[in-house]
Amino acid sequence: MNDDLDYLTVSRKQMLYGWGLSQMLRGAGIAAALVLVLGLSLYALYGLGLLLPAESRETPPPMGAVVVVPPTAVV
Repeated sequence: MNDDLDYLTVSRKQMLYGWGLSQMLRGAGIAAALVLVLGLSLYALYGLGLLLPAESRETPPPMGAVVVVPPTAVV
């Protein structure tokens, strides 16, 4: 057998690759946690909206009373 191949030691290059991989996985984990928190908060707002009475969901929008006047041609 070849004694030059030592699979238990880690070279500097392998340590750098491992460090880079751990940093990328850490960033992906933080991003996943933020997306999860955002999704849960939106779901909580949806659930809160379902608790409101039905009359509040049937009201017209507040900007519905705004009337847009078409421009007139000036000759």
